[in-house]
Amino acid sequence: MANDTMHTTPTEQEINDIMTKYDRENALRKLPRALNLIVSLVLIAFSLLQLYSTWRVIPSTHMRPMHVAIVCFLAFALYPVKKGDFRSETGRRIGLIVDILLSALALFVFLYQVVNFESIAMQTKYTPFQYAIGAIGILLLLEACRRVAGLPIVCVACAFMLVGLFGQYMPGFLNNRGFSVERIIKQLFYTQNGVFGTPIGASSTFIFLFILFGAFLEKTGVGDFFIDFGNAVAGKKRGGPAKVAVLVSALEGTVSGSSVANTVGSGSFTIPMMKRLGYPPEFAAATEAAASTGGQIMPPVMGAAAFLMLDCIGAGITYTDIIRAALIPALLYFVGIWFAVDFEARKHGLVGMRDEDIPKFKQLMLDRGYLVLPLVGIIATLMAGFTPSYAALMGIAIACVGSYLPMIFRLVTYPFRGKKAGYASVKEAVKTAPGLRPKDYVSALESGARSILAVALACGVAGIIAGMITLTGVGTKLASNLAVFAGGHTLLILFFTMITSIILGMGVPTTANYLITSTMMAGVVASALNPGASTLTWQMLLPAHLFTFYFGIIADITPPVALAAMAGAAIAKSNPLKTGVQASKNAIAAFIVPYIFALNPAMLMLNASIVDVVVITVTSLVGMYALSMAVVGHWQSKLNPLERLIAAAGGLCMVMPGLATDLVGVVLFAAVVLWQLKKKKAVTA
Repeated sequence: MANDTMHTTPTEQEINDIMTKYDRENALRKLPRALNLIVSLVLIAFSLLQLYSTWRVIPSTHMRPMHVAIVCFLAFALYPVKKGDFRSETGRRIGLIVDILLSALALFVFLYQVVNFESIAMQTKYTPFQYAIGAIGILLLLEACRRVAGLPIVCVACAFMLVGLFGQYMPGFLNNRGFSVERIIKQLFYTQNGVFGTPIGASSTFIFLFILFGAFLEKTGVGDFFIDFGNAVAGKKRGGPAKVAVLVSALEGTVSGSSVANTVGSGSFTIPMMKRLGYPPEFAAATEAAASTGGQIMPPVMGAAAFLMLDCIGAGITYTDIIRAALIPALLYFVGIWFAVDFEARKHGLVGMRDEDIPKFKQLMLDRGYLVLPLVGIIATLMAGFTPSYAALMGIAIACVGSYLPMIFRLVTYPFRGKKAGYASVKEAVKTAPGLRPKDYVSALESGARSILAVALACGVAGIIAGMITLTGVGTKLASNLAVFAGGHTLLILFFTMITSIILGMGVPTTANYLITSTMMAGVVASALNPGASTLTWQMLLPAHLFTFYFGIIADITPPVALAAMAGAAIAKSNPLKTGVQASKNAIAAFIVPYIFALNPAMLMLNASIVDVVVITVTSLVGMYALSMAVVGHWQSKLNPLERLIAAAGGLCMVMPGLATDLVGVVLFAAVVLWQLKKKKAVTA
């Protein structure tokens, strides 16, 4: 009985506590009833405004400041000065009053841009009042971002502003001519090269819409469907629950942009199942964390940062190009985790789930298969060449209309099978059918607007960083100095970029991390990968951008911070550091594959024939099998250190595109397989 208690599914309160602790976006304050109603109305109105702006386009000069104004208003209203603030009731009341005033001030400051846009655009000089407005706006944005997204990105932005302000005193590549406070405010607040730049432009258009799409999709019950689907497909297999975790997280990751939320959402179900089956707690938590983190690299949605690549890379590239390029690396990532799970199950002699605990696949698809139609619709819309905004709208529409398919089916078939199905009347058949209710629409609109806050604030602050990099020229100097420091060695440049992305990713949301590192590093990486190229095409830039994107994401499972791994450890009640180390081992593909596709873009299906793609996919999959075998250290029996070394070398050779390396890899892997089979035969003889 005690053993069962150890492996119970966490309660809703425990899940909320974990989310609040490891995901700042969930550390909301409790509002008085009247204020809570006002905030809810603002959230709903915000979502409706964003939907309206896609139907009747609002100029970016107006939409971007409105977007930031509402986001800051909501941030001050929903998030206290300090997470988990346990001051006295009087102190909390005073803090709430101050934050209401800050919310109102944020609305005034940012909407000032909208109301007075024409007169501001005509001015050559700004008044002291306008400079004060700009300074207050920047400070309010930084504070709002600190509350919702965390301090690290705010520190980075402040550091870049100080570099611009005291540029003439800065050493080395940080040195610049220095700029006045007024010039910095003008750059950051009164142009579209700062706060209201490309990042906020993306946040106020397709990023918001895809987050809203995810909110509507969640209301249809797709999360439970993914879990049942994973059980039906993988539940019976060796180590079934762990493989379910990998499959479910890959599916949920297509619509989720948060590693922590994904880990807690599916992990609250899969981690206790893995522990009951016999997996060690650290491995159970690590598997869920690694798979959930990889959700952001899984096409077709890939988290918010993927959409920013369209703007960052520039003309010529389409979203279809990005998801096609990301397909094989994402496949290798999840297959690598799947293999690790299988080898761990072999090591511990673990079996699959019981038949009575597994839903029937055919019946599941007949009953709820329609829930995947929104994802199919998005993919089809993107493949047809439509914009991401249009695809997101199409996904929302299909999710809403598609939720009523069971109801429509019951209405159509009631005269023939209604009584047999046990419905006393048409009204009962309709009332008990799945489908979005009015409260679901309201909840989805609220949830979508609330979920954009961290992303939008991070985008606004990333705009400050990008604006200062442009103003001071520090980015170009950093890139050139880094190239010199690396001695022109491409691998060293890639390594430095990896370290920068991982460090930033430990305290910065994925979106902001990608924006910062791509602004500073993607250009120099692309130049290093294409020496002598006078012009960098999107085919040259895409590998560099995906490289920075990948390492920013896996910071969520890289110790010592590893927020996704810590969230998983909280559910599994395992050691957080050991869980982070194990998660990094499970996700070994994420540390290797980016180097491979950076050095050989054929893996991204760039300038590669169908035959090349098939060969790369097959050899890479076999290579991941060998690598996972080496990491876990078990196949038919325990691998000795030499076997693990040979298996790892063979796996790396096969993952690396090229006929010569593939042949070497096959020979090395075959040697380990024969060695293992010989050992097994000797034991059984």
